[in-house]
Amino acid sequence: MLQSEPWPFLLKVGGATCGEQEGCYIRFVRIVRAAKIEDADAIWQILEPMVRAAETYPLPRGMSKEEALAYWMGVDHEVFIAEEDREIVGTYFLKANQKGGGAHVANCGYVTAAAAQGRGIARMMCEHSIKRAKARGFRAMQFNFVVATNENAVRLWQSCGFEIAGRLPDVFLHPRLGYVDALVMSRTL
Repeated sequence: MLQSEPWPFLLKVGGATCGEQEGCYIRFVRIVRAAKIEDADAIWQILEPMVRAAETYPLPRGMSKEEALAYWMGVDHEVFIAEEDREIVGTYFLKANQKGGGAHVANCGYVTAAAAQGRGIARMMCEHSIKRAKARGFRAMQFNFVVATNENAVRLWQSCGFEIAGRLPDVFLHPRLGYVDALVMSRTL
């Protein structure tokens, strides 16, 4: 696999009050980097609430830490983390969507820490994954199972150039909403 250097971002987030001064700016240093084995506990802290909520991924709610990390950090997955001021706030994996004749299409999974949602972390990871997939020679990217009720994700992926390629009716059992659709989304690279 190709080695990945950290991908830095500097984000200026609006005005803030700095003591008695008005108009100070807060700057966050953001990077996306390859995950290391010592990141596993931080990755689990991000994955666990998503697994337990069972609203966005078709994973068993009772999945153990070991099972979740084995799934997320599988041997065929290239795993990355997003850091904001050296705190791990997101993670994603990149892999071939299929083997053989489908190996030129990438697939990813993304999760942002609950406390960091709404700050552009998922967009940053998606943009990184697109560049990374291109660098690895993938020709397209496909998301096989985007839960349709995850409207923020659907909007984000569409704004990143993904189109809805298909709708799978009533294939996901949402814990509050019952059976809901999942979307297949894709884009060329």
